Amino acid sequence: MNQGAEFSYAVSLRRLLPQANFVGCTNLCVTDAVERSTDARPGSLFAVIRGTRVDARQFLQDAISRNPAGLLVDEAIPNLAIPQCIVKDVRSSYSRVCESLAGEPSRRLKTAGITGTNGKTTTSWLIRSLLEQSGHRCGVLGTVEYSDGQRTESATLTTPDSRTLAQWLGQMVRTGTDYASIELSSHALHQGRAAGIELEAAVITNITQDHFDYHQTFDAYLKAKAKICDMVRPGGLIALNLDDPGAQTIHRRQGQSHLCQTFGLTPAADISAQIRDQSLTGTRFRLQLNGKTWDCATRLIGRHNLSNILGAVAVCTHFGLTPQEIVAGIEEFRCVPGRLERVDCGQPFEAFVDYAHTDDALQRCLSGLRALTPGRVICIFGAGGDRDRTKRPKLGRAALTADIAIVTSDNPRSENPNRIIDEILAGMGESTQKIVVEPDRRSAIKLALEIASPGDCVLIAGKGHECEQIIGGDRIPFDDRQITREILRERWQPLAQPQLRVSA
Repeated sequence: MNQGAEFSYAVSLRRLLPQANFVGCTNLCVTDAVERSTDARPGSLFAVIRGTRVDARQFLQDAISRNPAGLLVDEAIPNLAIPQCIVKDVRSSYSRVCESLAGEPSRRLKTAGITGTNGKTTTSWLIRSLLEQSGHRCGVLGTVEYSDGQRTESATLTTPDSRTLAQWLGQMVRTGTDYASIELSSHALHQGRAAGIELEAAVITNITQDHFDYHQTFDAYLKAKAKICDMVRPGGLIALNLDDPGAQTIHRRQGQSHLCQTFGLTPAADISAQIRDQSLTGTRFRLQLNGKTWDCATRLIGRHNLSNILGAVAVCTHFGLTPQEIVAGIEEFRCVPGRLERVDCGQPFEAFVDYAHTDDALQRCLSGLRALTPGRVICIFGAGGDRDRTKRPKLGRAALTADIAIVTSDNPRSENPNRIIDEILAGMGESTQKIVVEPDRRSAIKLALEIASPGDCVLIAGKGHECEQIIGGDRIPFDDRQITREILRERWQPLAQPQLRVSA
């Protein structure tokens, strides 16, 4: 959404933030709130956020030169003539201000928040699909796209900044959308980026290792994820994956102010499923819901996707959908871009593109495909540069589930791709029988598709829906799905039909 988009309300900071102190005024009334100095203007509040990489105090003079109404700070800044509102936590207060300026839209919508190391996008899309199949309009904010229920834009962050988030929710209310499904990343939760919004329901899909470059420890990562529970209104739903140890830890910490429901493939879960049949074209299962069982079919494959379905079922049941509506919605749902997305050009083997970029996600994906593939599983994968280095050898170990693992580049960013590959290989042991190194990603995909035989399955992992590769400071157009189609069509395009030549 355009950063210049205006809010619809004016907000008294004294009323909204009663614990705040003020310097240079007794109150501030603002009509806008920004965190970038270049967006400051008369009537706006400039939030002076001390980021992990950038401290907004460096841009104070630029912001002040644009005549904002005042500053939001965590301590008074001396020798400034501009009014200041002093709060304990600038990020969460800024989020509250943005939500209030947008008319508190999250309180006028039935809003579901989804967090977890893996499965956020699929679960959020499932929630939207089940609701829309039942005749309701639902907006989505997440890794792939932002949608207000009518208009859609490509996403820039999994969870938007506070201002953008509030504006999208406000737009949902204005367009008559009743529901919102929002992915909440660990970064966003830790930073209080969405602290101002209220959730009717929250889903915790799973908690395994990711983003340790930011959170440093698993306990800190777990605490960040658990913050989603503080956003759920009293009486709202918290749905947790009973099959996941990390989610179970949060389950044990929950108090009595929320409705807490578990889901999983174990019969002990409140909402559970039993797989009856599965193949590379879909899964048939028996859903246990409200003490009754329902036979379901889905185009999604793998146990992890069944968990995502159950998380969506928990939310949509809480939102009032009937079991019949839920079952029908599950059967209509097709796929999420870049999440085990099949690429079919008539080749005699299967090819999938998936976003799996953690060892847990890659392990689950490969294990699911391995169980359903009569031939070999061939996996192409890498690891992102300038990100958590500790997960690179773990990705290598996870890839050993495949019959052939081709190690390549993901988004190397500023790092040397060969160094990233070496760190991945460190986790793969001494075996060289089924490990191939090809730093060029297109060449790696081409190699996998050339060696695949009838009955094999090729998994191209790590980038999913992404349409570019980041090498150094360059963003190069690169879509795994498009590249795969191009290579397959070169080799497997149907023979041209002979044309009849009519003589005169």
